[in-house]
Amino acid sequence: MLFLSDLDFTLLRSDTSLSNFTKEIWNKANKKAKLSIATARSYTGVKELLKGLELKEPLILLDGTIIAKPDGEILHMAALDKELANTIIYGVKKELAVEPLIVAYKDNSEHFYYPKKLNKYQKELIKSMELRKRIFCEGEIRAKKKNLKIVYQANEQITKALLSYLKENFSESIEVKSALDPYYDCYFTTILHKEGDKAHALKKLEAIENVSISQTTVFGDSHNDLGLFSVAGVKIAVANAIDELKEKADIILPWSNDEDAVAKYLEKKLLGGV
Repeated sequence: MLFLSDLDFTLLRSDTSLSNFTKEIWNKANKKAKLSIATARSYTGVKELLKGLELKEPLILLDGTIIAKPDGEILHMAALDKELANTIIYGVKKELAVEPLIVAYKDNSEHFYYPKKLNKYQKELIKSMELRKRIFCEGEIRAKKKNLKIVYQANEQITKALLSYLKENFSESIEVKSALDPYYDCYFTTILHKEGDKAHALKKLEAIENVSISQTTVFGDSHNDLGLFSVAGVKIAVANAIDELKEKADIILPWSNDEDAVAKYLEKKLLGGV
């Protein structure tokens, strides 16, 4: 059996912490079944947040663009073509006068690139990342050789125009995720390789782990987990999940992420808890 959990507002508490209870149950359950995570976060970010959690199975990272072993070895990568990425970046800049952040893979690690001219939402994000390594400012954003994510932060009006432009010009070439972010007062729109989402990554992970869809259980809370729910055997929504995800869930837990929902389910399912 494979159990796969989203991180933010699912396995993690709302302050991005892990309770001692969650760590204890996860590490015990890890001996009974295969446990892993699927997140929009990078490998570096995951390792920082999940200290004390035993990670044995490959991890789905950066919205599904990367599958990596717990030691960071890359098993699968879905990167946007440089020419296509530049076409998108320059086209959006011409139409809407906005520039994105880019997450690219270089020198065996994720690198973050941001434009010299930032909007207020980008400034807030970059400030929160200022202590991290491999963050670079560029006068004008250009695509790299291996582009994992192109990320726009904007208000609702600009986001609607952005989505319309992307749909009209690139709908067959890319995967787009857009949602109001729970940490920042703006919409995040993420552009990925057309097979760079959690759903495609889960199918590949199932093959790597030699498990079938029927043997796979996923936990989630938001829009970017809808893909996971489309390809997993058992779909579980935490109590704080959006209604759209709950409608597709087989199980809706009575606990929220702040009540250790995933850990309580694992305890009951795998450890004989009440």
